[in-house]
Amino acid sequence: MSKLSDFFKQFRRQHFCSVVVVAAGSSTRAGKDKLFALLNGVPVIAHTLKTLEDSACVDEIILVTREDKIAELAELCDKHDFRKVTKVICGGNTRTASAYIGVMEVSRKADLIAIHDGARPFVTHELMEQAIHNAVLYNAAAPAIPAKDTIRRVERDGTVSVLPREELRLVQTPQIFQAELIKAALSMAIQNNVQYTDDCAAVEAVGGRIKLFPGSEENIKITTPEDFALAEAILKSRRAE
Repeated sequence: MSKLSDFFKQFRRQHFCSVVVVAAGSSTRAGKDKLFALLNGVPVIAHTLKTLEDSACVDEIILVTREDKIAELAELCDKHDFRKVTKVICGGNTRTASAYIGVMEVSRKADLIAIHDGARPFVTHELMEQAIHNAVLYNAAAPAIPAKDTIRRVERDGTVSVLPREELRLVQTPQIFQAELIKAALSMAIQNNVQYTDDCAAVEAVGGRIKLFPGSEENIKITTPEDFALAEAILKSRRAE
């Protein structure tokens, strides 16, 4: 039996993992409500929740959304029998606010909290397991993939500089943390009225360090209309395997 398998046998006895799914965005860049857009006849958010529901290392799911989507998402969870979704709640005006609201609603038993984008429907069980494994060892962990393109920084004065591509990573979710660490980090962000584009930055702001581990090229976040074509291609490839 693998070391990772042994780890998860012990994990089930000692840890409780809650996943906060952040799905409160406006979908402006997508041109339509991306969470309810269909992929192979199933809403994007249902694909996301299905994997988390079926993951042996996930104990509960907190779904954070817009106020006008609470009833619709609650109905979707009931229809698909997502029993691990214990709460569907209203988020805030920013991603940081929504993540904060979500982590404050997890079970008291949770010692690990994952935060995942609702619009990343291709998270896998293996990715969740790797994230949790690293979070247990290092307190905070996130998947990341190498940057493929050359990236240039453009300053306000027009000055252009090249960033070393070999040092750059594209960070994905799920990002997983020791519960008290992420609660403290997001509480500080809200208190100081600071907004972050991901939750690792909030943890780093209070002195935490993030363990990055290899993510997946398929673990895309659906943001623009072009992403739907890529998502369909990923689904087709998976069905063919």
